[in-house]
This record gives sequence, structure tokens and C-alpha cells, in this order.
Amino acid sequence: MKPEKRWTLKPVDEEIVNTLSAALNIQPAICRILALRGVKDYETAKLFFRPELSQLHDPFLMKGMKRAVDRICEAMEWHERIMVYGDYDVDGTTSVALFYSFLKKNYDGPLAYYIPHRYREGYGISKQGIDFAHGNGYTFMVTLDCGIKSVEMIAYAQSLGIDVIVCDHHLPDAHIPPAYAILNPKQSDCKYPYKELSGCGIGFKLASALAIHWKQPMETVYQYLDLVATSIAADIVPMDGENRILAFYGIKRINESPCLAISTLKELGGVQKALSISDLVFVIGPRVNAAGRMDDARKAVEFFIETDPEKIQTLAAALHSDNDDRKEVDKSTTEEALAIMQEDENMWRRKSTVLYRPHWHKGVVGIVASRLIDHYYRPTIMLTSANGKATGSARSVSGFNIYEAIHECRDLLDNYGGHFYAAGMTMAEDRVEEFITRFEQIVSSTITPEQEIPEIEIDAEISLALVKPALNNILKQFEPFGPANMKPVFITRQVYDYQGKSNLVKDIHLRIVANQQNGSIIEGIGFNMGDKYNIVRDGPFDMVYNLDENEYNGTTRLQVRVIDVRRSI
Repeated sequence: MKPEKRWTLKPVDEEIVNTLSAALNIQPAICRILALRGVKDYETAKLFFRPELSQLHDPFLMKGMKRAVDRICEAMEWHERIMVYGDYDVDGTTSVALFYSFLKKNYDGPLAYYIPHRYREGYGISKQGIDFAHGNGYTFMVTLDCGIKSVEMIAYAQSLGIDVIVCDHHLPDAHIPPAYAILNPKQSDCKYPYKELSGCGIGFKLASALAIHWKQPMETVYQYLDLVATSIAADIVPMDGENRILAFYGIKRINESPCLAISTLKELGGVQKALSISDLVFVIGPRVNAAGRMDDARKAVEFFIETDPEKIQTLAAALHSDNDDRKEVDKSTTEEALAIMQEDENMWRRKSTVLYRPHWHKGVVGIVASRLIDHYYRPTIMLTSANGKATGSARSVSGFNIYEAIHECRDLLDNYGGHFYAAGMTMAEDRVEEFITRFEQIVSSTITPEQEIPEIEIDAEISLALVKPALNNILKQFEPFGPANMKPVFITRQVYDYQGKSNLVKDIHLRIVANQQNGSIIEGIGFNMGDKYNIVRDGPFDMVYNLDENEYNGTTRLQVRVIDVRRSI
């Protein structure tokens, strides 16, 4: 059974809720949700519900932007060989596709792109990539979604006469690389107002600055908003500020005039309806990511920049095949990892999970680590073997800084990097056992009891009488959803099974038909919640849920997507 969850009603400033309720004349529950998203008055509510591209910040506010634009124009004037270099994930490949395509339309000189191989070269700027640029006469590089950590490699590139402009959104270290220009709003002295752009978002800003400099209409850049939205969704950056505007108009473009690549993947994924951010995360993103996980991410860039309908079908089929392979490897690795956990009682008592099997595929260990957390809620690391080293990915639980815990083991590691909730590391294979012991000691001594229990954060408490299409229609205007603007979570207390109609679906899913004493009735589904059926049947119970729509035979009905239930007190 999965771990029990703690329910937390998010605190909110009730004065702001009352101000919004008076100004907007809408239900207090909606105003509470708005207040939790930083909306304080009528004007901020208007901007939230009606985002405009005109609200985007001037790209020249970003430190280094004018210097970057001047250097690109100089490179084009002197007909230099230019290379666009990016990471192998969705954010990196969409970044490269956007900026390469934009330059290609404005520059008839020698232009190429380069994506490092995930396993042969690893993350960031590789020596192999720089040597390729130098060996082929490229004197100018623009990096996207990487580079801010590559101090030595950029110094190496400079020593070979290659100027580098870094476009990156990762947090800089104390020492920044000696690049010609760095575009990263997270630099401490960068005054750009919004700090949470994706890597592709920063590439978009650079293209926007060039369009402004060349006095081009902004549509020459806006045509790539579908790629920006895909990067925002896949890289799980906050869905607020500029990201929300870019995602809003990116989704609009995807559903009205998408690039050939995304429309082809939509067709392959069997999506008949309009695409949402969720579809970008679960349909488009995995197929793009699979190229780098299972083979070579260059094919993802090829796919995004291709305009020939026949060629793009071949490339899409290759991505689809890679994703099928990834799913099969993911499934078998997850099953094997869970079996290991179930057979070893010593692991049940630990505060952390670290598993190592040399044969596991490096491309799925991070995904499997996340799946293990669903079953055993604790900081988790999955390790495999590559190039004679133990290498792997770490994932964390809410509130626990796994990067810091790994940092405490740095003397055992050859290399490591990451952030609060996810990280990667490499070590000698004979250091694995010592690392497992040390990591467990560190987690055990630092993790708090609250961090060991999964948390459901609840936006508002409502009665079932409010669960109506009118409420859902307002909530749909909160889209696009994502971190900092998640789909609202509600709690309703003292709910009953309506006339014994709740039941199990395929023995594992919980179908709920619920009512309250006021007579309101709602249907819902709780996936993989069959173990909670007795709680519902015996009632009364409290229910945490999202609003959802069930489409069947051309008819759309409002229902709830149940997140958790517990007996009413």
C-alpha cells in the first residue's frame, strides 16, 4: 500500500480574499485560489485572466543582451561559421531548433547545430563538441540551456579562438565562465524582472532582441511560441509571470497553427482534442526526450526544423519508436527495482533508497527513481554502470534538499550536479557501498518527520453544491496549469456514498458516486485507489479532488478526479 498522505490547507491572507470578492463579485473560494496565486486586486486579476504578449519584458533588460546581439551581427557581417549548441533534453532541443531556425532565416552563411551525446559526452559543453567546432572552422558558438557551469570548457574554447555566448537558466556558481556574453537572469547582478524562464525562453528572448534590432515584426519570433510552450511544460518551470504568457500563447498557436513537427506528434499520439499543457508533458515531451534517452537527441532537432511532410513522418516514427523502447525499459526496470525493495527487509527501515545494478539503462534511471518515490516515499537514487563508472540519478521528496545531501558525500564522487529535488552523480564502482552507507546516514540525520509523509496541498474547502459547470468554466480560465499555478485542489467533508453506487473498476480504480446531506451528487474516479473502497462504502468520508471533465460518445460531463479520501472525524 502506498504511504498515507498529510492534508494541508494552504494559508491565505483573508483580507485579500475579501477585497477580491468585493471587486470581482465572484465566489470566495475562487478569490481564495486567486490570492494564493499572487492576485491581489482587480488589475492583477485582469492580467491573470487576460494575459497579453505586450506584457512581456524588453529583452534588452537582460544583462549581456546588447553585447550578445552586437556579436551575432558582427559574426553575420563577417560571414563567420556559427554553431548553435544545446542540451539533449526537450528544453535544449527546442531551444536549438528555435534559435537555429531563426538564424537560418536571417543568415545565409555557414551555420550548424550540435547536441552532445547523452552517454558519450554527458551534460553541458563537452570537449568533443568544442573540438568538433574548432576542427570544422567554427569561430562562434551560442549555447542554449547549458554553459553556465562550463567554466573550463568555455576557457578551452576561447583558447582556440572560439567566442561563446551562453544562454542558460540554471543557477550560476560563484565562478562564471569567461564567455563573450552570458544571458541568464539568475545572475546576481542581472536586473531582468523575471528570473524563471526556461532555456528555450532565453533563446526566444535573444531572438526577440535580434528582431527588434533588425526592426522585424515580432511575428518572426512569435511563430516559435509552440516550441517555447513545449519547453516550459517539459522542463517544469514555474507557470507564472512571463512563462504563463508564453505558455498561454504557445498553446494557442499549437491548437491554431502548429509547426509541422508538433502536429505530426499529436497525430501519432492519438490526441483528437485540443492540446493542453498536460498533453505537452505526457504526449509530446516524452517522445522528444526519448531521442536522447535511447539514441541521439540530434534527431529531435532534425524533427523540429524539418519542413518536408514525408521526411517528418519518418523522423516522427523514429521518435515514437524510441519512446516505445523507453517505456518498455522503464517498465521492466521499475518492476525489477520494486522486487529488490520488497525482498530486502533491511531496506524497509531506511530513510533513503539507493539501488545499483550495472545493467540498468542510464536513460530511464531518473524516471524509475521518481516511480519508486510513489511507492516508498523517501529520497531515492538509482545507479547503473557506464564507461566503467557507477552513474545515476537522484530524486527527492517535498522539502528535502537532495543536492545538499549528495554534496556531503562529494569526497566519494568523481562528479555530481543538480538542484534541490533532482541531481546526478558519477563515482568509482568500488565506492558504491560506502556511498550508500554515507548517504543513508546523512538523510537519517537531516530529514524531518514531516518530510517523510507525502503532502497534499489544498487550495479551498467547498461543499458539493458548488461543484457545477459554472465553477469549472471559471477554473478553466486559470490555465495553463503548472508549478506556481497548479490545477486547484479542493476538499469536501462529510460526504457519503450515494445509494451504494460507488464501486471498483478493474479491481484497482475507485469509482465514486457521492452526495452530501444538502442533496448535491457528484461522480468521480480515483485511479489506483481501490484500497480506499471500504472508507467510501462505510462513510461518511472527506474527499480531496480536482474538477475534471469526462468525455464519452461526444458528450462532456463534469466529474471529480479524486486525489485522496479518509474517514470523517
